[in-house]
Amino acid sequence: MKVVTAKQMLAIDRAAIEDFGIPGIVLMENAAVAVADQVVELLGDARGKRVCIVAGKGNNAGDGFAAARHLSNRGAEVRIFLLYPPAELAADAKSNFDVTELMGIDFINIESEQDFDKFRLGLMLADCVVDAIFGIGFRGAIEPRIARAINMINSSGKMVVAIDVPSGIDPDSGRVDDMAVVAVATVTMSLPKLGLLLYPAASYAGDWRVADIGLPASLLRSVEFQTELTGLAEVRDIWPVRPPDAHKGKCGRVAVIAGSRGMAGAAALTALGAMYTGSGLVRLAAPDRICDVLAGKITEAVIVPLADGRSGVLGLEGLDRARELMAGSDVLAIGPGIGQEDSTALLVWSVIKECTVPLVIDADALNILAGQMDMLKTVKFPIVITPHPGEMARLLGTTAAEVNADRVEIARKAAVAWQVTVVLKGAPTVVATPAGWVYINSSGNEQMATGGSGDVLTGMIASLIAQGLNGESAAVAAVYAHGLAGEIASTNSAVILAGDIGLAIPTAISQIRES
Repeated sequence: MKVVTAKQMLAIDRAAIEDFGIPGIVLMENAAVAVADQVVELLGDARGKRVCIVAGKGNNAGDGFAAARHLSNRGAEVRIFLLYPPAELAADAKSNFDVTELMGIDFINIESEQDFDKFRLGLMLADCVVDAIFGIGFRGAIEPRIARAINMINSSGKMVVAIDVPSGIDPDSGRVDDMAVVAVATVTMSLPKLGLLLYPAASYAGDWRVADIGLPASLLRSVEFQTELTGLAEVRDIWPVRPPDAHKGKCGRVAVIAGSRGMAGAAALTALGAMYTGSGLVRLAAPDRICDVLAGKITEAVIVPLADGRSGVLGLEGLDRARELMAGSDVLAIGPGIGQEDSTALLVWSVIKECTVPLVIDADALNILAGQMDMLKTVKFPIVITPHPGEMARLLGTTAAEVNADRVEIARKAAVAWQVTVVLKGAPTVVATPAGWVYINSSGNEQMATGGSGDVLTGMIASLIAQGLNGESAAVAAVYAHGLAGEIASTNSAVILAGDIGLAIPTAISQIRES
């Protein structure tokens, strides 16, 4: 599903009005019906229910006024609270407001302390509140009077339906500078807005849905979007299918270089992710000293000892065996749990320089590459990197907070600059491509925030590359399946471990294939 910025959405609306001749008030009417439908769905029945419409002065307010009319016609007791004088309303909004006046719908223009008292009482008696204050037009600071109204809405404890986006969030970055309306549901028009998908705004939006307000499909197709939301349908269409004559050699040969003394688990989880995603053969290369431990943990993978001088960490003495490993594989995943010893760094640099297959680079291998990412441009095979915000911050010389503040654009710019596919893990995980496309993942939950979860994902991405997907498609599909597996694993458990996610991968794949 395409995702838009506020600027893109406003341009689309303008083109619908100017190029297709669709009156803005018609689009407003269609939006209002969708909002009214959402309110009725939450209330069960509008008859006799009290609904407060809290309105600003732009088109968002106009949607609210038109929704007030529809809700009144369905039997609700509607009251409108205006945060700006009627004379300041935009043209289409004023037209809809005038209709509500003629219908006898009660309204209060909040100007005085007495008006705020009436507003407080109205909220207290309401069954539902409709946020029609700002929508996607909001920028900058909220003036104190509006901030007070928003605080009263949030303190009321009533169900809130936001129109387009909750008022107060940045519709592009998801940032909330001062405060924002906290909604249980958001009705967003035509296409999802980028800010709805990003935190902290995502926690303000509640359950959001996209309303079709009648924009021409040809117009939506004609606009070049470079951001998409990944869902079940998109992943189903790219998930690999095994041929009837499949054998292990045809199902992808994955090589993994991972682990060090005390970090055998990271290596095992990476192999687990690859195996449960369907690879026919997984060969797990690790320091010789920990291979006995790995053989006991992972019986289905081939354990390949790399010479380590019994130190338990990788070094150049393992390079010849690593070369053999790459020669017999379709993809190489490197990094989980390998540590950052100088000897290990020498091996990582050598393997990347000599790599003859697609690469998935994670964890300590990324930390080793910090400050030297330009060397990836010399690799002739596709590369996927899978940093969490802290690792991304080290690669860019910034902070994790700054990465999380602009996840989409940071991932996009890094992917283009380094010419790799970037999987920036987190909430939400985003996949950025060398061509500048970004895919925002829609699966997963907070219970997946556990050590080793990312190692499982690395194995999954490598597995799908080995099964024939390109790096970009493999990353998009694996991230979604990984999140879905986390949802499945947490269905009957308040706490899950990374291994639980791995064990749930087959069920997730079945749901993807059967959707």
